[in-house]
Amino acid sequence: MATTSAQRQEPIRLEQYGPSGRSPWLDIDWREHQRWVTVGGRQMNVIDIGSGEQTIVFIHGLAGCWQNWLENVPDFTESHRVIAMDLPGFGASEMPAERISVAGYGRIVAELLQTLEVEKACVVGNSMGGFIGAELAINHPHLLERLVLVSAAGITAQKQRSETVLSVLGRGENVLSFYLGWFATRSEVLSRRRRMRRVMMLFVATHPDRLPAPLIAEQVKGSGKPGFVTALDALSDYPIRERLCDIECPTLIVWGADDRLVPLRDAYEFERRIGDNARVVVYDDTGHVAMMERPDAFNEELARFVND
Repeated sequence: MATTSAQRQEPIRLEQYGPSGRSPWLDIDWREHQRWVTVGGRQMNVIDIGSGEQTIVFIHGLAGCWQNWLENVPDFTESHRVIAMDLPGFGASEMPAERISVAGYGRIVAELLQTLEVEKACVVGNSMGGFIGAELAINHPHLLERLVLVSAAGITAQKQRSETVLSVLGRGENVLSFYLGWFATRSEVLSRRRRMRRVMMLFVATHPDRLPAPLIAEQVKGSGKPGFVTALDALSDYPIRERLCDIECPTLIVWGADDRLVPLRDAYEFERRIGDNARVVVYDDTGHVAMMERPDAFNEELARFVND
């Protein structure tokens, strides 16, 4: 049975915050695994690495890029084929041909997997990527073997839609893009300063100053991309709550107890609405990017889930 409010477990307390030791991603030549794939008439930047009968697909969130999964991808390349992408309008990928929407992103990811000859996959999505993963599970269920939602958008985002905020963001899009772009071009220098790491990742991680500078630099490089404002609008303008019961594949829901962007209560709402196939894991003293803040624990949990 899905966990009720009275049955909620205490968040898992972990000593290790951020990666332990030297991160494997630092020693990978990612250019060897980069592919440009035409989807919907546009070029997508895709990382395709590893081998195995099973495939894991990682989908980043708003203002993100495939590098959001740097601490996770290497752990699965010996046992799985792993695919991570820049969604259209983010990272190095082109803007999509049509206006950005959650349904559109769902179709794009489905087409990408079909182009890459992926029959079924475990789809792992963070924030907006989780929203897209849920959309895939509902409208393209034949492609999903399992689903992992990491601080997924889709419930609170719709509830808190604000035309005023979106209008302000729209008018200030050029200014916003300038400042985010400025951070992106200077990410390697700025990330070396603990104070600047706090500034750049303030709302995303609980202790960004404790994360390695190279990891933060890779995250900030994905900022200031043209899809941001339209994607933000799309997140708050697509109802999914009532359709979550259509998700039939096993679903793991991972959340940070101190997520400042998407409240913890959404984790249990996802679980309740998806039903018996869903299970929640919560990490204490963790924010919006559990896969980056608690990579060892997250990777272990994901490995158990995909091999269950």
